[in-house]
Amino acid sequence: MTEGRVVKAIEFARAGDDGERPLLLDLYLPESRQVIGQGRKLHPAVVHFHGGGWRVGERSSLGPVCYGFGLTPFEVLSEAGFVVVSADYRLSGEARFPAQLHDALAAVQWMRDHAGEYGVDPARIYAWGDSAGGHLASLVGLVPVDGQDSEAGSVAAVAAWYPPTDLVHMGEQALPNAVARSSDPGSREELLVGAVLADNPDKAAAASPIGYVGPAAPPFLLIHGTADRFVPAAQSESLASELAKAGADVELLLIDGADHMWSTPDGGSAAAEKALAATVSFFRKQAALA
Repeated sequence: MTEGRVVKAIEFARAGDDGERPLLLDLYLPESRQVIGQGRKLHPAVVHFHGGGWRVGERSSLGPVCYGFGLTPFEVLSEAGFVVVSADYRLSGEARFPAQLHDALAAVQWMRDHAGEYGVDPARIYAWGDSAGGHLASLVGLVPVDGQDSEAGSVAAVAAWYPPTDLVHMGEQALPNAVARSSDPGSREELLVGAVLADNPDKAAAASPIGYVGPAAPPFLLIHGTADRFVPAAQSESLASELAKAGADVELLLIDGADHMWSTPDGGSAAAEKALAATVSFFRKQAALA
């Protein structure tokens, strides 16, 4: 095991109609090797999915605003003892949903398949994502996985920043000053599913994490700004409500006055720092590292 460094551009799967489209991930490894007896203590892992409206973006990114604040979230998690994966997935200009979910599941499976190589505890693999990536992380945690418990997703916990969770009702929940609405012609959400949402509620529902909530849902942390003009905070509130009804362990953190990507009127980094600290704390709690 190579420790304390970043391994870039590892191919974790091949996708596309011809099976020749490589999908890549970056791997962040912890510095410390904790030893118990003659063996190494296994690390928990976090698999991250980037945002960008399913149209743009790439692995190892939380968007320009967060990086403008000088935050290093993947390094922070690895320093806390996690193996961190940040994975690419096919964007909507290349493939329609559920291709993105299939790619996200493949990234989690890669981590599970290589757990021994990188000292990862396969029972402590978690998903995290921001915006479109939060949508995928939520689906990874909720959609039943073949070969496992029929009700269980593929990860042990999920953290999602400002995720779209209910494409059926997202447009009507938009703030009056919204910059983007899912009901707009050619919206990000319509490009994802390849159809007008209002005319195809079945496709909208199939791409909505909220429709997969059940009693086997893993613990969730949902963080959202109340002033989000791209993904209304009601999306996190609705999912949190459904998770609670199902008996799941769910934490909802609403950050007052924060817009998408933790932009605030004063241009400061407090909202982003609060979200990152809460995320690290949540994963440490789930991994029994707190």
